[in-house]
Amino acid sequence: MVDLKTQYQKIEKQVDTAIKEVITTSNFINGKAVKEFASDLENYLGVKHVIPCGNGTDALQIALMAFELKPGDEIITSTFTFIATAEVIALLGLTPVFVDVDSNNFNISTEEIKKKITKKTKVILPVHLYGQCAPMEEILEIAKENNLYVIEDTAQAIGSNFIFKDGSKKAAGTIGDIGTTSFFPSKNLGCYGDGGAVFTNNSELAEKIKMITNHGSKIKYHHEVVGVNSRLDSIQAAILKIKLPLLNEYCNSRKKAAKQYSDGLSGLNWIKTPVIENYSEHVFHQYTLQITNGKRDELKAYLESKNISSMIYYPIPLHKQKAFSEYSTLDDFLVTDLLESNVLSLPMHTELSEETVNYIIKTIKEFK
Repeated sequence: MVDLKTQYQKIEKQVDTAIKEVITTSNFINGKAVKEFASDLENYLGVKHVIPCGNGTDALQIALMAFELKPGDEIITSTFTFIATAEVIALLGLTPVFVDVDSNNFNISTEEIKKKITKKTKVILPVHLYGQCAPMEEILEIAKENNLYVIEDTAQAIGSNFIFKDGSKKAAGTIGDIGTTSFFPSKNLGCYGDGGAVFTNNSELAEKIKMITNHGSKIKYHHEVVGVNSRLDSIQAAILKIKLPLLNEYCNSRKKAAKQYSDGLSGLNWIKTPVIENYSEHVFHQYTLQITNGKRDELKAYLESKNISSMIYYPIPLHKQKAFSEYSTLDDFLVTDLLESNVLSLPMHTELSEETVNYIIKTIKEFK
């Protein structure tokens, strides 16, 4: 599904030199590389504050902690996503409220958000799934009308831009009150271990987030709030500093491969290729098909027999997970229930060649 080894080989000398420099200076925690990468990412995203942290899950937890929410407060989020998004909600004693998604773009449905708002609702937490932004303009309007915070889960969409109705653009993760991301190795911007970051344009929130990531402390041994220990180490920051200038190139490579996939598979009436909405750039963290003939699992097995990887993201939605059974409702999740049985993601990474994509397309067309 990814080819991190070949990607590394293209930047091997720069990466090795950067790692050696960190080791030589021995500034492993909050070193020079961390500060430089945070500044570079601020400039790239056009956001005032980037606070690096240990991983993307921590980033979500820290974002929620910044708002001083109370046990039982409700956080509205998508049911069709990775568990981390809702895991941190429950971990903090908050209540995840799951919402169905749009059948075209797999992102949270604004109409369903409206139905789930109660007096206990405090935050809307959209996930920019597969590399495409959620409908943020509508989400911001709903949040404003109901006095709610917005936290963006941008783990799969760093490098994407949201396009407003007036034509202006903002980077994914910089639109709501707080944005979060992951630098897990397979992400569009990935390090060689765990890493994450929190974004905000609110300076007061940024100061609090910085404290939370460092045991609730601004000054050593002075702890103003209860925090966590979540820091991006200097070696990972040094790697990310090298890869950040290549992010647009990485995203363009993914877009090119995605177009080749979609053009090649467009004639198959039993496949629905990804929809690119006019309000978002799509950076294709995943290239996800809908297999509409009921043979998704058979196709997956067939591809495996031809040495082609594929993955199901996600086979069990959050409202069906045992871990969230206490939050389950009798609501219908019609779109998600369909998607869990028909989505299939094909290989998608920066090193995909035209020949490889053509082979995958040819193999799919031969499936009976």
